[in-house]
Amino acid sequence: MPTTMTSTTPADAAELVNAMAALPAEHPDRSRLRDRAIEAWLPLARHLAQRYANRGEHIDDLFQTATVGLLKAIDRFDPQFGVDFAGYAIPTVVGEIKRHFRDRTWSIRVPRRLQEMRMAITAANNELTQTLGHSATVAEIAAHLKVTEEEVLEGLEGGRAYSATSLSTPVGMESGLELGDTLGGEDHGYELAEARIALGPAMSCLTEREQRIITLRFYGNLTQTEIARQIGVSQMHVSRLISQALTKLRTQLAAG
Repeated sequence: MPTTMTSTTPADAAELVNAMAALPAEHPDRSRLRDRAIEAWLPLARHLAQRYANRGEHIDDLFQTATVGLLKAIDRFDPQFGVDFAGYAIPTVVGEIKRHFRDRTWSIRVPRRLQEMRMAITAANNELTQTLGHSATVAEIAAHLKVTEEEVLEGLEGGRAYSATSLSTPVGMESGLELGDTLGGEDHGYELAEARIALGPAMSCLTEREQRIITLRFYGNLTQTEIARQIGVSQMHVSRLISQALTKLRTQLAAG
């Protein structure tokens, strides 16, 4: 998450959302606080949108989509659940961006069934090309997928609605660069930071003993036997508690 949010500190930005959420919908100050909260958290939306740049969608469209996700997060956030706003907003915004890619990368909206058929045809053609030594025919693909030739043809026709940008597309008139040359790699540092932001609030679903065990195991790097000695239970019991705590955390993070 960006370290600067206009002139508002992260703590102040979070407090704006908390203050807005505490007011009833008809309160005259709610709209003003909402506007300030949106302005304070827009850098987060911009940062998340930029992570998905150079994937065939214009950055302005991605930023607009991320902003929609931010608005949903601000309007739906409830601090009473014990999760801080950043931990709630990040998966909400990212989910909105992923839905954008899923739904908008088709020039013409086609049924999900045809989208799935197109992907199955592509995979089948790649596999059959290797085994047969030539591009598969419609009949061969249909037999491989156990569908009719008409269904394969329908899937191929629907596939024409898919819009893709070649990595060989020139960038600029005189630069000599192609689109593929401009693609960057994933910055896993951002993913780690986002995971830490989401993990902190999720830990609140654990009991005090479970929190201590998880901290000793994954932050203190202690073995289960060493943990068992510290808290006075068997190593097998520690193993069960770790498994139980991790299940709770996965459920909490998935729900977020």
